[in-house]
Amino acid sequence: MERLSSESPQNCPQHIAVVGTTGSGKTTLARQIADRLTIPHIELNAIHWEPNWTEIPTPLFRECLAPALSSNSWVVDGNYSQVRDIIWSRADTLVWLDYPLPVILHRLVRRRFRRVLAREQLWNGNRETLATTKAPVFRYPVGNSDTPQKEKRIPHPPQAT
Repeated sequence: MERLSSESPQNCPQHIAVVGTTGSGKTTLARQIADRLTIPHIELNAIHWEPNWTEIPTPLFRECLAPALSSNSWVVDGNYSQVRDIIWSRADTLVWLDYPLPVILHRLVRRRFRRVLAREQLWNGNRETLATTKAPVFRYPVGNSDTPQKEKRIPHPPQAT
């Protein structure tokens, strides 16, 4: 496996999509890659969640994302099927984080308590509480931890022509 080098950015991927289940570390890894390569990081949650945990309408989500994806380089993290086609068709690299369910649940519990106790402000002024139900923090990884089924749920990226 080749290590990313900040010394030779011309040889590095320039359009990177980081995917994985909730709590897999998508944002953390995407930030690290973006910092290392000195390219923009696009966090889909920041675009998707409006104030009061309101989901942005799909057409507007796609419209807001398009300018960021038109830049010369980027690292995007998130798993939104509404925009997967436009991200994957422009990505030259797909990083798929696939950890066992116990690892993800441990990370989710730790992250949730950190965010709640610190009253950490997330996207557009939103904060998690122990009662936050809009973001499917624990529901998604439990219902989607069946690794063999992933091929059925997530289509292969479009082939370059």
